[in-house]
Amino acid sequence: MDFGLEQVNEVLAGMVGEVAADRPRDAELMTCRLGLDGESPETLMLMGARFGVSRDRARQLYTRAVGTMLRQVLATGEPDLGVFAQRYPVGWGDERLVRTLLAETYATDGDIAAQDWAYLKLRLAGHDLQDSKRLAGFVFQRIAGWQQKGRWHLMPNAQPEEVPDDVWNPWLKRVEWGSGTPADMPTLPAGRLDYDDDGRGHMYSEKLGREITFDTALQARLFRLLDGSSRVETFRELPAAVTYDIDGIERTHYPTAAARFTDGRTALIDVLPPTHTALHVHRTRARAARAYAHAHGWGWLTWTGSRHTVADLMTRPVNARHESTLTNRLATTPLTWPEFNTLRADLTPLDLAALVLRHNWRWDRGPFRLSPGN
Repeated sequence: MDFGLEQVNEVLAGMVGEVAADRPRDAELMTCRLGLDGESPETLMLMGARFGVSRDRARQLYTRAVGTMLRQVLATGEPDLGVFAQRYPVGWGDERLVRTLLAETYATDGDIAAQDWAYLKLRLAGHDLQDSKRLAGFVFQRIAGWQQKGRWHLMPNAQPEEVPDDVWNPWLKRVEWGSGTPADMPTLPAGRLDYDDDGRGHMYSEKLGREITFDTALQARLFRLLDGSSRVETFRELPAAVTYDIDGIERTHYPTAAARFTDGRTALIDVLPPTHTALHVHRTRARAARAYAHAHGWGWLTWTGSRHTVADLMTRPVNARHESTLTNRLATTPLTWPEFNTLRADLTPLDLAALVLRHNWRWDRGPFRLSPGN
């Protein structure tokens, strides 16, 4: 993994920042839909609620905002779009481009806005309008295909998916357990406005005897492990609405799941790709969710679906010289992308995540900014 996706995000965030000067609503629409600031991409239904319009109108407003921005950028040739041309070359075949875009979707947990991201990346790489729409449509079809797989069950499977009994052992060791008697889990998911939005994926839970919905492939993996494991007594998706504050603005987050294990303990679980665990917005909402969990006698776990857990990143070996360089530099002023890009040498995003977590730095996206901790 390299910093290519961060550079893609940084260039696009800069473009949206230019838009914000004259059309602030357009900039907010694109930021929310694409998750440029590090937040999860928003469904069209949530965007409609944010702007007081219907889901279809939110789509129209977003599409118009993107079209206006693209026309200006392609007409002026600014900013430099070389990163897009290198990552998504016009000369590549359809299948290679689609595989690349799908891999990036999975790495960033951005399934909700995958088609919009694919279209933008391709247009900025120099692909023409029709090819960009067509290939973005292929990306959408691939994701929609597995989202709907196994959606409808007239009766339980004769052979439910088997999950090894010990699959939860390493993860249970990573749970930050609360104290006291665990509170009961809610009967139904929390009242998220877009719970039944048709942009979300669906799967049937044998354990719950009903359909559940999810936003990303990583979330779907977690649900399958919860549903098929004999260590899990039951679980709930989106079990709580947790409020948190980012620079004076109150926001609400819905952790992915709560699970009650057969030993009687309950854990609140949120899904994040490994590098995203170090972003300021996710660390802030994780603190709020952990406090919520412990207040209910539950444990707290950030589930990355990989061996790169938060605890493992905290102890990840990083080149001492690079660590010293960044530590000394941050002792004066925050770092923006251009300077960080010259200092990072052979650091990887996982290395940066490790340093941020270890030193309690603040890592913001859209635009990139690395600051010393408070």
